[in-house]
Amino acid sequence: MLAASINAAPLANTDWNATELGELAHWPRTLRQAVEIVLDSPWPLLLLWGPRQIAVFNRAYAELAGPHHPRAPGGSAPAINPAPVAAAGEAFQRALLGEHLYLQHQRLTVLRPNGAQQLDCDLHLTPLADDEGRPAGVLCAVRANLQRQPAPVLTGLRVLVVEDNLDSQYLVCEMLKAFGHEADGVGHAEGALELLSAKHYDVLFSDVSLPGMSGVELARQALVGRPDLRVIFASGYGDALLRHLEFPFQSLQKPYEIEQLQAVLDGIRRGSGQSSV
Repeated sequence: MLAASINAAPLANTDWNATELGELAHWPRTLRQAVEIVLDSPWPLLLLWGPRQIAVFNRAYAELAGPHHPRAPGGSAPAINPAPVAAAGEAFQRALLGEHLYLQHQRLTVLRPNGAQQLDCDLHLTPLADDEGRPAGVLCAVRANLQRQPAPVLTGLRVLVVEDNLDSQYLVCEMLKAFGHEADGVGHAEGALELLSAKHYDVLFSDVSLPGMSGVELARQALVGRPDLRVIFASGYGDALLRHLEFPFQSLQKPYEIEQLQAVLDGIRRGSGQSSV
């Protein structure tokens, strides 16, 4: 009876081989059951699984997160922390260690068609273990309250986003536009240099690791012709590749939070300058 439940739609109707979770037959029992709960629930549910926090979510969660959010069921490690993690990251770490938590009035930043907004939400965090009983994931139930407040809007910066993951590139550009910035996206350094020569940008926001020329070399070449260009790096490998650079920059560690990017851009907008990290 359990096997029939595990292989029932919509779990078995998803091509999990195309996700970072891999083949369904190789999943731990807990992961199978948790994903089935997520996909069958009519209420917003988010599952984070494994060291890379691979995200699985249902349609209700995706609709709550807004039209720019990836479609359900997910199945990949997010480049930007999901809104519940951004709002309550410490609580998620506690839940991963085995603590059941209920958090009230958490402010979740989401993108609506009319811009970025903050939702007042309650979160219920349930720890999950693998087949050996080791901490492996967190199941998050989200309940949106009626009170909703818009997030502050930033304006005025022209940002070039260089990211070879097209889904992440699109999401970042849409977030920037929602906060009042102009944003263009490109997937490689050579294309970025062409755009920089054809259009004026205030900020270069680039992944450090790119196909071909690295983000660091891209910034170095861009600054030759535009020494006033502000540089922000996104890196999934720590700051080892950013040590001892000869030009000023700021960096965000993947997965970063949209609030972190907002803070950096707001500082640039106010003219607070840059500092090496």
